[in-house]
Amino acid sequence: MKKLSTIFLSGNGTSRSLECPILQSPLAGVSDQIFRRFVRRWAPKALLFTEMVNAKSLELGHGVEKVIELSEETGPIGVQLFDHRPDSMVEAAIKAESSGAFLIDINMGCPVKKIARKGGGSALLKEPELAKLIVKKVSKAISIPLTVKIRLGWCEATSDPVAFSLGLQEAGAQLITVHGRTRRQGFAGSSNWEAIKKIKDKLDIPIIANGDIKNSQDAIECLKITNADGVMIGRASMGAPWLIGQIDAEIKNQKTFKQPDAKMKINLSLEHLKLLVSKKGYHGLLIARKHLSWTCRGFEGATNLRHKLVRASTPTQAIKLLEDELIKLN
Repeated sequence: MKKLSTIFLSGNGTSRSLECPILQSPLAGVSDQIFRRFVRRWAPKALLFTEMVNAKSLELGHGVEKVIELSEETGPIGVQLFDHRPDSMVEAAIKAESSGAFLIDINMGCPVKKIARKGGGSALLKEPELAKLIVKKVSKAISIPLTVKIRLGWCEATSDPVAFSLGLQEAGAQLITVHGRTRRQGFAGSSNWEAIKKIKDKLDIPIIANGDIKNSQDAIECLKITNADGVMIGRASMGAPWLIGQIDAEIKNQKTFKQPDAKMKINLSLEHLKLLVSKKGYHGLLIARKHLSWTCRGFEGATNLRHKLVRASTPTQAIKLLEDELIKLN
């Protein structure tokens, strides 16, 4: 594995540098401001993203809260946009930049049907000329760097990810994150890291590898195979906001990261729950249930605790369950 170094990106007037080569993927319904705050606790310099933003909706005034909070971030924060309309993407990118985005990322890889059916996300993999036009227009309209996230193609039979990526580079993309599956695969099968290597070998801009990276060992193996400039972590970080920092530390220093124990996981869950309830009231409890279920794992009594937490009918009940568990551990 090559030694990872700072990634430098030159925008249309504003340059950026990424000191941490481990990126946190935008996760719908997960990577909100509170979740990002926890990720920053272990990875203060990592590039994080808001949840994916619909460009047209942002233009109409919806989803504005996702970009309004950008000024409160303590580290680099990107905004990932999706749509198939170049002008809508331009307007949304300008709004995100003015709100304090570190960079703009265009999603060309989301496999969700309701997004692809409308021409956004992975649907652009079938429209290379439109994809290039969007990148060209957006990159010229903003001063900060523009990056793109893609998959290997729509399906195996028609995919040419190298040519597609070269087109994005030519159009103005400063970095490309590649998920090693096609849209048709969804999340089935294995991520094709060898295919990511072929893209890396042909392009001049930084390439970030994504897909099936669940721990430091996966990240090291992926980097050896792909020769990528970094990796992006997605679903594996759900319930484990320390994972980005853990992988970064172990890759750079080859040190063993102290795995969170039961007490730390419960304290983290309690803090997460209280913050969500404070911000969103009862709805915060409903949002918290998935986070609590993801985090409260891997220790004695975790299964029983999760069952009780998802059945708690009020925030007070859920808080008491976690506090009682801490008393047992003390």
